[in-house]
Order: sequence, then structure tokens, then C-alpha cells
Amino acid sequence: MNATPACERNKLPILAVLQDWLPSNARVLEIGSGGGQHAAFFCQRIRGVSWQPSERAAALADLQPQLAAVPPASLAPGARLLPAIALDVTCSAQWPRPTETGPAKTAPFDAVFSANTCHIMPAAALPQLLAGAARVLRPGGLLLLYGPFHNGGVHTAPSNAAFDAHLRSLDPAMGVRDAVELQEQARGLGLEPLADVAMPANNRVLVLARRP
Repeated sequence: MNATPACERNKLPILAVLQDWLPSNARVLEIGSGGGQHAAFFCQRIRGVSWQPSERAAALADLQPQLAAVPPASLAPGARLLPAIALDVTCSAQWPRPTETGPAKTAPFDAVFSANTCHIMPAAALPQLLAGAARVLRPGGLLLLYGPFHNGGVHTAPSNAAFDAHLRSLDPAMGVRDAVELQEQARGLGLEPLADVAMPANNRVLVLARRP
């Protein structure tokens, strides 16, 4: 499996958050699975989890072989690492649809997880990410967003401010997002902020829950 340095650095701290928050035998939809490192690592360490990776359609050809190469015997007891699905958060038709019967990708999920995607996608896509998560989560289900965030334009560290400037120099649509604004948007879309967990390297995990 192709390893990225960022995933190698953050997988253990994120695992600790997931173990604190996920219910037993959780069904998790991951948004933006990249090379599949997180999906494989968490399925190898969280008992009973059913992990649904996803990526934009153009990236699936690279992701699927990485997932298929993970030995089933390496997974934690009862864990399932599913084939990835195509999912662009801005395309409502690609989000899993709630059904009472059907394949594992169908909603509702106990959690939606995404790492290091909010600052890459355009700011205009964030409400669509939040709304889509609210649709596919069961009542009380969790949305967990990992990455750098600022509060009303105030960065938590000089390195995050520099990273934000770098992203915007590459593409003005990218940039470190405002956690306060994101949480307010989430409230209007049926998601209630529960926690803001400090992580290494000035990152955070925002935890939100779908209201009944």
C-alpha cells in the first residue's frame, strides 16, 4: 500500500479519537480515502467496524487495488473493509441512499469520517459535505472531520497560517477553514457540534452529531 507521510503521522492519534467516539460494530463512511491507508489501518485495529471507503471517480482506479491488497486475515475480529465507491460530495446523486435492504454502502451510517479534505475542497463544497453527511447518518450518528482549522480567521499556530497561505497560492478555492463558521453551517443542516478535539501538529477533530 502506498504510504503518505501525513497518514503515517496522524493515524495513531486519529485512531484514539475513533475508539473514544465510535459505537460498537460501527458502520463508517469515509470521505476522500486517498490511498486507503486510514481505511486499512483502522479496520486492522477496530473490532467489528464496517468501513466504506470513497473517492472521486477519477481516483478509484488507484484506490481499489490498494484496498484489495489488504489481507483479510490482518483485519480486526469482525471488521469489514469494503470496496470503495465513487463519491463527489457536490453530487447529491452519488451519496448512498437510505434503504432497508441492499448492499453495505447503503445508509444509514453510524459515522462519517474525513481527514484533510476540508481545506482541499472549495469552501462552497463544505455545506454540501455537511448536508450529505446529515442525510446518510442515523439519528445520533457522528460526523468526524480531521485537519487544520482556524477560529474566525485566528490561526492556532503560525505553521497553520503559513499552510493556509500556501494553499491559497496554489488555488484560491483552497484554504484552512473556519471551525466556528463550519459549526454554524452544520447546525443549520441538522448537525450539532459535540466536541473539538486538539490533535498533534496543530490539527483538530471536529465531532458533530445528527439531530433526531
